[in-house]
Amino acid sequence: MNDTLKVGFEGGDLGSMFTAGDRTYFLFGDNFADRSPGQTGGGGGIWRSNALAWTTDTNPADGIRLDGWTTDPNGKATEILPGKHEPDNTGEVTKIPTQGWAVGRTLYAAYMSVRHWGAAGEWDANEARLARSTDMGRTWTILKDAAWPGDSGFVQLAHAEVISEGRHWMYQWGIPSGRFGQVRLMRMPYSTSGVENPKHWQYFAGLDRRRHPHWSSRISDAQIVLDRKSAELSVLWSPRLRRWLMTTMDANSPAVLYEGIDPWGPWSEPHTILTQEQCPGLYGPYTDPRYVSRDGSRIYFTLSIWDPYNVFWYSMDLIDARRR
Repeated sequence: MNDTLKVGFEGGDLGSMFTAGDRTYFLFGDNFADRSPGQTGGGGGIWRSNALAWTTDTNPADGIRLDGWTTDPNGKATEILPGKHEPDNTGEVTKIPTQGWAVGRTLYAAYMSVRHWGAAGEWDANEARLARSTDMGRTWTILKDAAWPGDSGFVQLAHAEVISEGRHWMYQWGIPSGRFGQVRLMRMPYSTSGVENPKHWQYFAGLDRRRHPHWSSRISDAQIVLDRKSAELSVLWSPRLRRWLMTTMDANSPAVLYEGIDPWGPWSEPHTILTQEQCPGLYGPYTDPRYVSRDGSRIYFTLSIWDPYNVFWYSMDLIDARRR
């Protein structure tokens, strides 16, 4: 429903969302402005590692109209985080945004620097890192210190704001490179200094005898909170269910939703949203708290599809199992 060709976006994926003020931003991954008719999957001419669009549309029921993009002087979508586009397994192939969030008027984007694309659902990263924008997404600065190792459990992130212990936090659920790692959890103080300085970051290191969470400054102490092979993910709190809802993929198979009692779980068995048989080549189901119906029973989300390599707008209805 959006004329993306006018900004040179003929094929792209991901579309993770975050809201800041009256804008919801969409972070896209590898995208191309020149593709052959009928081309399947990623590829084409005029390759960009990422792109950013935004909307003020508050009615998700009839689709989302994009109001604007971060563009170059010619009005074409531009890389907000330029990828080096080096040959596979020699350096940095691409910079893929995995999630964004805001602290006041300061925007943050987490990205992974991909070194090698392997078999389906497998890739290796050099590192994961944060970038910052203070002009509503027009320009971005890669932060020197805010990073995670490429072999850590925090290469791809999902975020949520949490008030805990009388403080405001930004929680981050993380997974390794690829689509076959388990989920871990960390938190940052909800402030620019808290986000940008790793000395303030805390990793979930398990529960004490009274079932209270223990937090550690060492990434090596980070414990698995969901022991399932997971892919691109997002998390939101459902006031209707009083549960955390995590959307992801079960390895390379269906798009699924988990219910969590606390940010560290326990988590339910996966509820299937869509299967590969129903929607071949699906991946990346991303939600945002802005796009939930008033009664909380319907959740809208973006979903990438490998063929035709684009991002689509879906909804799912939550059905109380006790009322079936």
